[in-house]
Amino acid sequence: MQRGQSTDGSLAIKGPPQRANKGSIEAFLSQSKALRERVARQKRLLFAMDATASREPTWAVACTLHDAMFDAIVGEEHLAVQLCYYRGIADFYCSGWLSHPQVLRDTMAQVRCLAGGTQISRVLRQALSIASDKNPIRAVVFIGDAVEEAAAHLESLAGQCRLQRVPLFIFQEGHDPIAQRCFKRLASLSGGAYARFDHTSPNRLRDLLNAVARYVSGGRQALTQASGESDKLLLKQLPGNPQCPD
Repeated sequence: MQRGQSTDGSLAIKGPPQRANKGSIEAFLSQSKALRERVARQKRLLFAMDATASREPTWAVACTLHDAMFDAIVGEEHLAVQLCYYRGIADFYCSGWLSHPQVLRDTMAQVRCLAGGTQISRVLRQALSIASDKNPIRAVVFIGDAVEEAAAHLESLAGQCRLQRVPLFIFQEGHDPIAQRCFKRLASLSGGAYARFDHTSPNRLRDLLNAVARYVSGGRQALTQASGESDKLLLKQLPGNPQCPD
C-alpha cells in the first residue's frame, strides 16, 4: 500500500498500481507487428525539389500540380513519399516517410524559396543512403531549373543510383541549356527519364508526375496500359525499350 494526500488534506491509502492485462498487451504487440509489416511492404518514392529563388515565380503553380501526384501515389497504403528540398545557404530538408496526401500538402505549403546554390548531389546521396534491398526506393523525382555543381560528380552519383536500381525522373523547369544537358545525362545514367516544362505548360508537369506515380505503383506495365503521352515519353527512355540506349 502507498500513502498519499487526498483533496481535503487528509491521508489516503492508495492501492497498488494497476497492470495492463495480458489481452491488452497481446493486442498492442499484434498492432505493432502489423504496422511494422505494412511499413516493410511499402513502395517508396523520394520527391525532391529545388526551392532556390529562381523558382519562386512559378512555385505556387508547381505546388498545386504536385497535389495530383500526391493523391495518385499515396492513394494506397503500400506507397510512401519522402519529401526533400534545398534552398538558401546549405539548407537541406528531408521529411519522414509520408503516406497521406494532406500531410504532404501541408508540408509543401510551408516551404518558401530562398536564394542559394544548387544541392543536387545531396539529393542523390540521400537517395543512396536510404536505398536498400529490404526497403527499396522505386524512383526519385527531381524538379529543378539549374545545375551549379560539377557534372562529373553528379554523373558518378547517378551511376551509383543505377547500381542500386533507383531511377531518376528529372523534370526541368525552363530552358537552361547547361541544366538540360546535365539533367538528361543524369536521368540516362540512372536508368530513369527526363522531360522539360515551363510556366506555359503546367499541365505537362501534372501529367508527368501522374505517369511517375503509375510507374512507382505498377512498373512499366502500368505505363504501357495507360498509354498517355507522358507515359509514352517515360517508356521511350526507360531501359528495356529497344529505342533506349542501355
